[in-house]
Amino acid sequence: MIRTEALDRLPVRTAVPALRRALDDRGVAVLCAPPGTGKTTLVPLVLAGLTGEGPVRRVVVAEPRRIAARAAARRMAWLLGEQPGGRIGFTVRGERVVGRDTVVEVVTTGVLLQRLQRDQELAGVDVVIIDECHERHLDADTVAAFLLDVREAIRPDLRLVAASATTDAEGWARLLGDAPVVEAEGVSYPVEVLWAPPARPVKPPHGMRVDPALLTHVAATVRRALGEREGDVLCFLPGVGEIGRVAGQLAGVDAEVLQVHGRAPAAVQDAVLAGSSGGRRVVLATSVAESSLTVPGVRVVVDSGLAREPRTDHARGLSALTTVRASQAAGRQRAGRAGREAPGAVYRCWDQAEDGRLARFPSPEIKVADLAAFALQAACWGDPDASSLALLDPPPAGAMGAAREVLEAIGAVDGGGRVTERGVRMSRLGLHPRLARALLDGAREAGARRAAEVVALLSEEPPREYGDDLAAALRTARRGQDGYAARWKQEVRRLSSSLGSGSPGTGKGGSDDAAVGLVAALAFPERVARARGDGAFLMASGTGAELRDASRLRSAPWLAVAVADRPSHAASARVRLAAVIDESTALLAAGHLRVRGEEVRWVDGEVVARAVDRLGAVELAVRPLKQPDPELVRGALVEGLRREGLGLLRWTRDTEQLRLRLAFLHRVLGSPWPDVSDGALLAETGAWLEPELSRARRRADLGRIDAGQALRRLLPWATGEAVRLDELAPERIEVPSGSRIRVEYGGEQPVLAVKLQELFGLAETPRVAGVPVLVHLLSPAGRPAAVTADLASFWRDGYKAVRAELRGRYPKHPWPEDPATVPATRFTSARLKRS
Repeated sequence: MIRTEALDRLPVRTAVPALRRALDDRGVAVLCAPPGTGKTTLVPLVLAGLTGEGPVRRVVVAEPRRIAARAAARRMAWLLGEQPGGRIGFTVRGERVVGRDTVVEVVTTGVLLQRLQRDQELAGVDVVIIDECHERHLDADTVAAFLLDVREAIRPDLRLVAASATTDAEGWARLLGDAPVVEAEGVSYPVEVLWAPPARPVKPPHGMRVDPALLTHVAATVRRALGEREGDVLCFLPGVGEIGRVAGQLAGVDAEVLQVHGRAPAAVQDAVLAGSSGGRRVVLATSVAESSLTVPGVRVVVDSGLAREPRTDHARGLSALTTVRASQAAGRQRAGRAGREAPGAVYRCWDQAEDGRLARFPSPEIKVADLAAFALQAACWGDPDASSLALLDPPPAGAMGAAREVLEAIGAVDGGGRVTERGVRMSRLGLHPRLARALLDGAREAGARRAAEVVALLSEEPPREYGDDLAAALRTARRGQDGYAARWKQEVRRLSSSLGSGSPGTGKGGSDDAAVGLVAALAFPERVARARGDGAFLMASGTGAELRDASRLRSAPWLAVAVADRPSHAASARVRLAAVIDESTALLAAGHLRVRGEEVRWVDGEVVARAVDRLGAVELAVRPLKQPDPELVRGALVEGLRREGLGLLRWTRDTEQLRLRLAFLHRVLGSPWPDVSDGALLAETGAWLEPELSRARRRADLGRIDAGQALRRLLPWATGEAVRLDELAPERIEVPSGSRIRVEYGGEQPVLAVKLQELFGLAETPRVAGVPVLVHLLSPAGRPAAVTADLASFWRDGYKAVRAELRGRYPKHPWPEDPATVPATRFTSARLKRS
């Protein structure tokens, strides 16, 4: 029996007529409705015609998380007085509850992606609702892009709704072709904000690590909230580990402590979403409870201020979830949970002054995540570079390039980026492409069952209490009775089934430890690592890796690193899960990274020539080269010049002065006078350092190259301008005394430093290449007396003061009142009279 009263109470009902009109007129719409208004439950029922309004249509609802998909299906079935599997069904990875009468099916976005790749028409589906699209999960963005392609090309009748819990809908409306935005008012009560920062500073999060002092403070804040407020408490924490630690610190509180996250058993999830049976509850949750789920009875929110987002370090081959400060938008969503049913309060575990510095919205996953799975989906869709997909944010070029390299290395795409038959099979396994490769190739080498077991371990990281030894974790999961082991066994069954009974390698032997190491290495070949001693390893990617002191893996000669993160302050990654392998396994898994050849490099100030056999950055064998390739030697010498500077060549004072003169002419006159900056000279070594550079073999040979002779090769001989060098930028200028004074070209203006008496009678400032020199007028002892770029002005206005100051100090030298009437001299007055 339909629960009409419950349906009528849902606030989104007032927006339904406008939503219907939008879909009838345009076929697309953006629905903005706050959490708890019924957008996830009532809207699909109405659009499917299950509430007695309109024709019956088949509706697919895409949710970002499995827990949300199950909860939405159960809630809709309850509203219809049914159980899931009737007119309401759901499909998530490894679980399908639908029947022949199913009209509304709730799926995860990952499941919908798989379905679209198999059946682009979505035959039999009339409406697709992409729920929680504001969270900007990569699968949701990809699903939306594919569906827009489908509408444009083959199914213009397919109706599409982007449903968001926020009012930031402009981007989605634009993406859907200026789709109408339908807003539903939520019923919310005032929420009091209490700022509850820790009494002492805590360390900022890095990687997966959260300062234990912050978790202790969060637990204390929950206890405080229980004492100060009525109702249930919803506490937001970044991940499963933090939830477990805070739960342990809440032992003894007068409330039932529940844990909600994607890994929680279905029975626990159902209990949380069903509401309290009488006593108070503390619900510890990840961000899954921000908008995807409704937790009844909550009057108080305690917000740790942290969240988990994917991050990829392409340079080091590391990708994982990382702990970040939650955005302002997330903070608002979390706080709103306290005001759903009555006035409430939120305790924010950070200082109010910090709040304005937080990011406004969470980072779109497409901008920060590993894009290998996305790139494979795009290639299977027929758009390898994703250039024609309608996306709110384009994928970063660097991340797409790294993704294509991975896909090509595992045989998922060809050299042109087109998907291969193997790639299509990988895309249909519901795994990251790396894990798909490990499953397929591991089944051949180690047997289908064991490959499935290891890949299941890798697809959902085991609890930390399982340890860092992947082989030991496998044995623990096999005999385990906990929630993780149950999910693991279910995933093993799914993967084994996907391989089929005829999969090659089903009967292979060998030890479990060898199989675990091989499959892990196949998944992450750039993370095979050789020991460097004392628990330190070097991965093929070039990143160092270290094991914790108590790890039993420290004595291993080689590791296949499955999970690692690199704290922001550390030079090496920290290994969290790995398996022991040998060199032959490393070579089998990462053979595409093996390179043999001559390696000539500049190392510690000298050319080092070696024949090297390496696996990525790991050197397998090295021997000295007696006759290295001259081109490689030349490249090493150029690298030495780049690192240590052109001072490795032989420079005299005249050569340095020549370079300054040329730099001056290039700056003032431009072409054809050459650019002689370090960058320009290093970029054009062939134009001025040959043939000497090609003859050189070591550092000492560079020191014998005459830089002055080499520089002169750059003069504009072909145009005839070279002969004007001394005219345009003379090395010396003759002054009235007859002296030839060196011009210094190191500054903005050429400088002529000359004794004042040697310029008597010179009315105009000398010029070089049309630029007046800066005259440094010196005393008879050679000390600075005045600086001018305008001699005429100096004789008229400045000379009198200089004369008054210096003639008493240097009485033997001429100090005429009118310097224009006295011959210039470099001698004393007496010597001048004798001559």
